[in-house]
Amino acid sequence: MDLGTVNFTYDGRVALRFQQALSHSPEKVWRVLTDPQYLKAWFPADVDFDLTPGAELVFRVTPEQVRRFGLPEDHTTTGTVISVHPAHILEYLWDAETLHWELSPDGSGGCWLTLTHTVEEEDSAYAHAAGWHAGLEVVEAQLDGREVNWSPWDRADELASSYRKAN
Repeated sequence: MDLGTVNFTYDGRVALRFQQALSHSPEKVWRVLTDPQYLKAWFPADVDFDLTPGAELVFRVTPEQVRRFGLPEDHTTTGTVISVHPAHILEYLWDAETLHWELSPDGSGGCWLTLTHTVEEEDSAYAHAAGWHAGLEVVEAQLDGREVNWSPWDRADELASSYRKAN
């Protein structure tokens, strides 16, 4: 998988962007992006998506976040669903950050998956990059039917040096 990119947006925010070619239909990829059965293996929080624009989302910490970062077990953050076009676009707020997932058919039965995570600060984009990269590796493994016998958290630690801000 290629590294994600970090760019400034027109309004001075920062966009972390990943684009990945997948040999699976947008419908199959959509399930992995929205179904709790798949999400628990790769998404960095416990969330059940109500795929209704305007719906409130509650992001709960995972046991791994409690263990690794000392977060309280009852810690939550919130968000709002902005846009849902099944098997094409899912966009939501997570606190003040925007996550935009887009699936585009590639003409051969597969699709392009694009994740754009927009944040306020450049350092925040770099801090999230390795985690999303590792999570997307799990998504690809799930789609391909490969067992994930490694920790995405450990993989993110391995990838972190690839996402250091150039000074």
